[in-house]
Amino acid sequence: MVKILIDSGCDVEEAQAKEMGVTVLPISVRFGNEEYLDGFTLSHEQFFEKLIESSDLPQTSQINQFAFEEKFSELTADGSEVVCITLSSRLSGTHANAVKAAKKFAGKVFVVDSLNACIGERVLLEYAVRLVRKGELTAAQVAEELDAKKGKIQLLAVLDTLKYLRKGGRISSVAAVAGEVLSIKPVISVVGGEVKLVGKALGSKKSNNLLNQLVQKCGGINFGMPYLLGYSGLSDAFLKKYVADSESLWKGKIENIPYYLIGSTIGTHVGPGAIAVAFFAN
Repeated sequence: MVKILIDSGCDVEEAQAKEMGVTVLPISVRFGNEEYLDGFTLSHEQFFEKLIESSDLPQTSQINQFAFEEKFSELTADGSEVVCITLSSRLSGTHANAVKAAKKFAGKVFVVDSLNACIGERVLLEYAVRLVRKGELTAAQVAEELDAKKGKIQLLAVLDTLKYLRKGGRISSVAAVAGEVLSIKPVISVVGGEVKLVGKALGSKKSNNLLNQLVQKCGGINFGMPYLLGYSGLSDAFLKKYVADSESLWKGKIENIPYYLIGSTIGTHVGPGAIAVAFFAN
């Protein structure tokens, strides 16, 4: 039997993990002296409630080697093999800790660096679930297939504000204030496992159009593979506007567009009001 383990950087909450038949190791999130488990003891909605109220950014902690060793031992106890998918190794030390822990389970545990995060990591997870449910591949073969396909994943997002990137030191205060005054909406992507600024637009309409142009520039969406939309904050209004503005991408190709609330790992830095799309490019 092949089992799947993933960190909560993929934004899958506890109840969703059970529905998917996967195991999620939660990342710790700290607001001041209060510590929570992402998606377990703190829902994504509760996270944004706290983020909006807080004057300081919360701190997230990578999953340590011991936590992986414990979970690998538990999952392989019945003779099962494990495919472990992690946050990009260029964004967190979580991947390195998983690799160290897996050395004690040679031939039983196979670690895949998603080179992504958020719903970009989640679409790779959904592909892994699809492969495992077929029951035709070993864990090693599933991991090999994920490594072969992950380079096709595109994660693109429009941010509503530069405030949280400024707070986290990811952008200068001068640039952030200028952007907020001018209503500039930055467009970011995960490139080579790292978050990069790939465009700027004035206002939400133009930023949505730019997002659509970037989707097409990537080669368009492969609708035969998993695809997702995501949003941050306490309202999905911006997401619904984007869906309306991007009708040409979906019309006649799909009936329902799956979307989820982004969690703390990326939500800490993008703040509320962001929208994102993740897919395998053609």
